[in-house]
Amino acid sequence: MLSRLRSLTVLLALLVVLPVTPARAATPELPDRIAAGWRTDRIYLDPRLAPAFPAAELTRIRTAASTAAFGVYVALVPQSPYTREHLVDLPTLLQARVGQPGLYIVRVVSDDYWSGEEELFRAGGLKGRSLVSVQLDDEKRYDIIDNRPAPGIVRTIQEAATAYDGRPLPEIPGADLEPEREDRGLSVTDREDLSAYIGIGVGAVAGFALTLWLSLRRKRRKQDPRGPFGKPSVSVAQLRTKADQYIRRADRAIERPGLRTKLSVRQLDQRDDATRRLDAARALRNRQPDDLLALAGAFVLARQAEQIAGGSPVQPPCFFDPTHQPGTRTVTWQDDVEVPGCTHCAQALAKGRRPLGLRVWRKTGRFGHDREIVSYWNLDPEDSPMVATGFGALSDDLPELVAERQDEPR
Repeated sequence: MLSRLRSLTVLLALLVVLPVTPARAATPELPDRIAAGWRTDRIYLDPRLAPAFPAAELTRIRTAASTAAFGVYVALVPQSPYTREHLVDLPTLLQARVGQPGLYIVRVVSDDYWSGEEELFRAGGLKGRSLVSVQLDDEKRYDIIDNRPAPGIVRTIQEAATAYDGRPLPEIPGADLEPEREDRGLSVTDREDLSAYIGIGVGAVAGFALTLWLSLRRKRRKQDPRGPFGKPSVSVAQLRTKADQYIRRADRAIERPGLRTKLSVRQLDQRDDATRRLDAARALRNRQPDDLLALAGAFVLARQAEQIAGGSPVQPPCFFDPTHQPGTRTVTWQDDVEVPGCTHCAQALAKGRRPLGLRVWRKTGRFGHDREIVSYWNLDPEDSPMVATGFGALSDDLPELVAERQDEPR
């Protein structure tokens, strides 16, 4: 009895001594903070950046946004663990919170390097070009400087305007472009590109002649009644352009000053990983410039290299079509195998539809003279590391497999 009284006395004393403190609310997540800021100002500048942010940059962004015929929402934030993991999904998450159509732009700064994501959401029933297609046609887009946010944001707003009404893109001011290199003659890369383009031109002429000759010898094949399966998902030329652009972006991200001097161990690993993937992307693009599988692999690896160089974690590609957005969702595929999928493919599976996937040619017939269109996963994995790894969706050793095959005969 005495011991119980002592325990009760100690408990009461603690209750008296402990200060009464109000409960602290959890800090809202980044999308909630940005959406809340947009209620009063569609240009959200993170308070941590505000003291040193140039007023001229902010004014230019506001001016460009105010002249657009659609809503423009811009978020300027510092690099953080959240943005490293969720940057690719931020525009969609923000639009879900705001609920309005328009152009959603998120720009993240790491050191003095600005990168980010953007997405154009149209009002119901409104048609036009996609923002991505306009950006692919904008040859100068990836020559824009990235040590300031305004040039890239202004160009994205112009590209969105073109996607809406087809107006031609204006010229980019010279001050927004990286200075030209003062090299004597062509650089090694330029000479390689020139040789590649000449080779592609010669190959195109030869390919046309061969195709014409074969068409005269063989009967016309019946059109595939399965609709979308009757042709590849994307043309070689489109995918080559896409791969080349991401290779240039990754190269610029790796060569930025912040990844060249005074590096921590983590930054060294980050740079080496990005360089390894970029080297593999270049190897695929240069060795097989007319192969859809190789070009898709080059695109995926270059996109990952840019993400890593910008401080973001590696995002696997969409298993079904690596040219889609990264595979940020885990879905169940054949034989209860879980694979990463993009939002589009994940929604198709949830509705009971089979994703079409990346469609490529496969040789058929006794002597391999016939061809048919199939989803890439129907090809023999022994013939391609891209098929064997699902372009890195099933295993993250695609760069090593590409490096191992560089010296093998084609």
